[in-house]
Amino acid sequence: MIDGETGILIEDTHEALVDALRRLTADSTTRSRLGQQARNRVLKNFTAEKTYASLSSNASTNFVSKTPLISIVIPAYQHAKPLKACIDSALRQTYPNIEIIVVDDGSTDNTQEVLRTFGKKITVLHQENQGGNAARNRGLTISKGEYVILVDADIVMRPDMIDLMLTTLQSNSKSSYAYSGFRFGWKRFYGVPFDGEKLRKTNYIMTTSLVRKADFPGFDASLRRLQDWDVWLTMLEQGKTGVLVPGILFSVVIDGESRTGSSWLPSFVYSLHWPIFGWTPKRIQKYHDARAIIAKKHNLPL
Repeated sequence: MIDGETGILIEDTHEALVDALRRLTADSTTRSRLGQQARNRVLKNFTAEKTYASLSSNASTNFVSKTPLISIVIPAYQHAKPLKACIDSALRQTYPNIEIIVVDDGSTDNTQEVLRTFGKKITVLHQENQGGNAARNRGLTISKGEYVILVDADIVMRPDMIDLMLTTLQSNSKSSYAYSGFRFGWKRFYGVPFDGEKLRKTNYIMTTSLVRKADFPGFDASLRRLQDWDVWLTMLEQGKTGVLVPGILFSVVIDGESRTGSSWLPSFVYSLHWPIFGWTPKRIQKYHDARAIIAKKHNLPL
């Protein structure tokens, strides 16, 4: 309000208010002039459209500075059935500033048909089958986010997962990634606080963790198992650590079809003294073979 042009400014007293009202009551010309000029000023500067545009511009500037872009990379191979639920859970995140990149690693099922239903909401890359790690690396290559998260196609995220992980990571500036507990079918795996020595003995951190992109080394494309453990050990050797986000923030969907390699057996099964009755289950043998590769690469005791 401009004094004398669109209204009258007064001191904050009862007497000043009474005096101004008396003057305006007695002077119809002044009342009319002030009223018309006030209306013209509103129409010129304070319409709903102009106010919205101004607020939107300011909000956008603050929004970008406070909400860094997060890239969600989803590798997919023969995952038509669980993939839709995975992408839907990414689109339902309460954190607003995300990009979703799906790398189809040569699927021959109807994965491409599923991806087309999302239109421009996601970015899709297609490649000949090269394995999950190659697909993850390709998605990372084109990602634009300050933070990245690798999400297997059989995972469904809680709507607040990205929000919670980012808040935790930003509150722990010395950490390079944030991880959480998860559910595998009926089994719940509660995360444990980060411990480098424990990590050298066993992997307790899933691939689905929010990572500062500048600290992320990428995946070893030659590995087919325990690639997440390899990544965390590589980062540990570089002096980079993680931080636990309490709670179960995502689920691995069990549908009986081909998946990215997520599987679970009770831990004691792997620690049994095999072979038993002269044989070792193929699955157990593959695990021990993969562990031997990781142990040799990172100088770990077998």
